[in-house]
Amino acid sequence: MNVIAFNGSPRQGKNTASLLQHALDGAAEAGAETWLVHLYNIDFKGCRSCFACKRKGGAHYGVCAVADGLTPLLRAVAACDVLLLGTPVYFGQESAAMRGLMERLFFPSTVYDKEGSSLFSRPVKTALFYTMNISEDQMSAYGWDRTIAWTSGIMRRIFGNCEVLLSADTLQFDDYSLYESSRFDSAAKMERHRTVFPQDCARAFELGKALVSRAD
Repeated sequence: MNVIAFNGSPRQGKNTASLLQHALDGAAEAGAETWLVHLYNIDFKGCRSCFACKRKGGAHYGVCAVADGLTPLLRAVAACDVLLLGTPVYFGQESAAMRGLMERLFFPSTVYDKEGSSLFSRPVKTALFYTMNISEDQMSAYGWDRTIAWTSGIMRRIFGNCEVLLSADTLQFDDYSLYESSRFDSAAKMERHRTVFPQDCARAFELGKALVSRAD
């Protein structure tokens, strides 16, 4: 049993990476081998629209033809038992690195048939982890709930399932006084990070553990 997690945040060891690590710790407790990949350490780009993955009878049908730092990681995904994707929300979307991964991961498996079939070889347990600096109550006003619903829907179509874990109103700065951030209540942010974020990490741990148990 192996679990691979992709951190789509440029900040290692912060909110998104912490959630993923807790999920991997839960998976490890359930007996899985785990791997955390920091996407901003990988030299790669998004889809180049070469359509090699769509060419009938082609050598790369259903597989991304681009050769770069992401190539061996895409092969690892093809062999994994559980896939975890974690990203902050930037301007209503996943981070640039996560979007690049999603393009390269989703498009080759997406068939241009009437059914919108998936070429991924088998069902894989998956989960999306989102961190954001607004509250969950504000998500619909900003339209972020639609982004998350859209992406999780694609995950379900390609891989057969997808869990979603949200961590809202997260801490951006260790010291808010150093930055122009008057829209935020820094004391409330710090208190939420102290009291609520550990609960989010605990939920991530239990989710990682449960996904391995279900995939076993």
